[in-house]
Amino acid sequence: MGQVRYTVQQILEPRFARFSSDRSPTASRMVKAVLSVFLVLVGLSSIFAKYIPKTGKRIPQTLSRGWGDQLIWAQTYEEGLYWSRSRNKPLMVLFHLEDCPHSQALKKVFSEDNEIQRTLDEDFIVLNLVYETTDKHLSPDGQYVPRILFVDPSMTVRADINGRYSNRLYAYEPSDIKVLLSNMQKAKKLLKSEL
Repeated sequence: MGQVRYTVQQILEPRFARFSSDRSPTASRMVKAVLSVFLVLVGLSSIFAKYIPKTGKRIPQTLSRGWGDQLIWAQTYEEGLYWSRSRNKPLMVLFHLEDCPHSQALKKVFSEDNEIQRTLDEDFIVLNLVYETTDKHLSPDGQYVPRILFVDPSMTVRADINGRYSNRLYAYEPSDIKVLLSNMQKAKKLLKSEL
């Protein structure tokens, strides 16, 4: 069975004959040009259409990862150190995992505490990491989550500012928010007394 081939002109000519009573070549070319532009636009719009998952629209991911969306978060440890030094503010580094129940529990309390959020916004450079850094000073007693350490503008990790647990010195639980706030105040005072 042979293939039947048609040119674009043969396909379009009968359909547009009713629109063009005089069948002038100019009108026919104009219709073809408009149709061609339309087809190109339809093709491009399907290529650049935004994918929406079946579960609905997703909330855009920010550097805060839910720990304080109104705060300005450093993107990397190096950027956090630079901002800490240039702005003369301590850096608070928060290690966590998205699927860790302890991290999730602390995140909920941490993000809802207005005093912590205000103190961080006014007096700290903040960084949260879901991976370990190559700087071994940020894991003085091991790699666990959630873990919070403070670094002063001279780029010294404040290993002396820790939580209340002897087996995980830099761990905080939701009930330790007051301890964390107290340690944040210590980090600010040490910063001022050393510089």
